[in-house]
Amino acid sequence: MEGCSKYCSFCVVPYTRGDEVSRKPEQIFDEVARLVEQGVSEIVFVGQNVNAYKYSLNGRLLGLSDLIEVCGSIDGVERIRYTTSHPLEMTDDLIDAYSHVPQLVSHLHLPVQSGSNEILTKMKRNYSREEYIEIINKLLKVRPNIKISSDFIVGFPNETDFDFQQTMDLIEEVKFDASFSFIYSARPGTPASQLEDMVPIEVKKERLQTLQAQINKQASIISHSMVGSTQKVLVERRSKKNLAELSGRTENMRWVNFVATDECLGQFVDVVITEALPNSLRGRLV
Repeated sequence: MEGCSKYCSFCVVPYTRGDEVSRKPEQIFDEVARLVEQGVSEIVFVGQNVNAYKYSLNGRLLGLSDLIEVCGSIDGVERIRYTTSHPLEMTDDLIDAYSHVPQLVSHLHLPVQSGSNEILTKMKRNYSREEYIEIINKLLKVRPNIKISSDFIVGFPNETDFDFQQTMDLIEEVKFDASFSFIYSARPGTPASQLEDMVPIEVKKERLQTLQAQINKQASIISHSMVGSTQKVLVERRSKKNLAELSGRTENMRWVNFVATDECLGQFVDVVITEALPNSLRGRLV
């Protein structure tokens, strides 16, 4: 699907991409089948707000959870992802898919943007901090090992120290595994660009560094907890630093480098994690 109908106050996507438009499900299923015939084993559903996917077929309204379930029933599909999602569209049926579609990865990118309800209201995100946490708790109930990444905007107009601390508290509570975090910058034509901003740029930069340092700390803890575990890795390419090794990604998007032959390229293999490095893992082919 393409487009966005959420109209967050800081974002130009609805104006540049238009409202949400979903592809026909039969087109999607045909494409998945063709990809599997070509040897593809990981399917990624993509959209500006991909979990807002909706399509009426034979009197029934299909959502992203339906696409995931059908995709999971296709022989040859071993891993399913989707990005980027919106908290408002994390419906119970989509959350429930984690309980019975094993191909759906234990990793979700769910942008929250801020931990302050006041800032979320100014951003027109239309959910609260408490509602976001409730979504995470529901996900953990059906998939206890799921890892969450997110987006954060730091220094939204008139973000106070208290607002920022609420974001930091949320980061520690949810234990986000990774993030795309940015200093707010006004986009011409958006409602937020009309807001007076009294937050100095030096304060914004300091807050961004503080936020990223905490995310990196949490990601490091998760990486080190993976040492000794066996991970299912999709082998994608040769290692950039050592051509004698291959590289692939785990379910939670960690790059793993390990010694293996070219026959493993494009395949899923089991790898024992032997070392956690700042930006990758090392492993041993089982």
